[in-house]
Amino acid sequence: MTQIICSPTKYIQGHGEIQKLGEYCLQLGAKSAFAIIDPYIFSMYKKDILHSFEINDIPLIMREFKGECSRNQVDEIVLELGRKDVEVVLGIGGGKTLDTAKAASYMSDLPVVIVPTVASTDAPCSALSVLYTDEGDFDCYLPLKRNPDMVIADINIITKAPARLLVAGMGDALSTFYEARACRQSGAVTHAGGTSTIAAFSLARACLDTLLAEGESALIDVKQGITSSAVEHIVEANIYLSGVGFESGGLAAAHAIHNGLTLHEGCRNVLHGEKVAFATIVQLVLENTSDDEIAQIIDFCKKIGLPVTLKELGIISSEIDKLMVVAEASCSQDSPMKNMPFEVQSLDVLKAILATDKRGQ
Repeated sequence: MTQIICSPTKYIQGHGEIQKLGEYCLQLGAKSAFAIIDPYIFSMYKKDILHSFEINDIPLIMREFKGECSRNQVDEIVLELGRKDVEVVLGIGGGKTLDTAKAASYMSDLPVVIVPTVASTDAPCSALSVLYTDEGDFDCYLPLKRNPDMVIADINIITKAPARLLVAGMGDALSTFYEARACRQSGAVTHAGGTSTIAAFSLARACLDTLLAEGESALIDVKQGITSSAVEHIVEANIYLSGVGFESGGLAAAHAIHNGLTLHEGCRNVLHGEKVAFATIVQLVLENTSDDEIAQIIDFCKKIGLPVTLKELGIISSEIDKLMVVAEASCSQDSPMKNMPFEVQSLDVLKAILATDKRGQ
């Protein structure tokens, strides 16, 4: 089987990077730019963004992101891009803003620069956009031809976001190594289009090691407004190590169970990474991993405030019928559960969820 690893052409992380966006677009050879910007970022950093393009003599069109990352919105932006002289698209903000920029650049065949302003998921580096309906319901996954041309993480902005978002990013990143390990054992084909490489698996391992070594310290520092090396390392782990690790290392039970949990009404206010963290422990239970390894991950989650029980997810453990819906959805035909190195039935998932809840308590 062919081995494949994919990643952004360039990943940049530092302090004050928002003020260098024009310079980075110039490096791509772009002479004009179109930026889709999160409303909060637009209100706070509009002048900084505009100035960075003015000093590099690059005309910039700014569009404030409103509504949903929907087909209609993307199509509208593509039409606008077609009427303008644009050579690069930027997405500056959270997940839906970034996915809109990626989708619009893909459909317009333009390079894209992604500027995440939170470190809550590992999506910024991926060649994938998640589309929703105009009402906010999930529509589909849109595979893209390539990963972003640049991903630029400004630590100064990311660390001003609520600490819960950084913790959720750690929850999403927590699954990366364990899912990559399962895919490596099963020989699964990853999102990159082939089996995992040594490099991808090494990044997944580095992601876990960084979380366990520095995650708690980074959270303490962020709460105190300190941008320490621990914070910088966790931002890199959440965005880049996990981003390349999941896409080229593979997804397995943890994200399959997460997808099932999205159907449970109790989880409606629970963030993506928070659900993934609990589902990671469920995967370890399914794998019959050692007690020490499971205890280590539960302890880590407790220390940084990630859910380890159903109650913390907003679920009543006695609602077996609703949990069975979660378990069945996690084993659906197109679910990444198929990447596990052994066959998993919905009843196995249900038992593992209940066992995880018991251990978490």
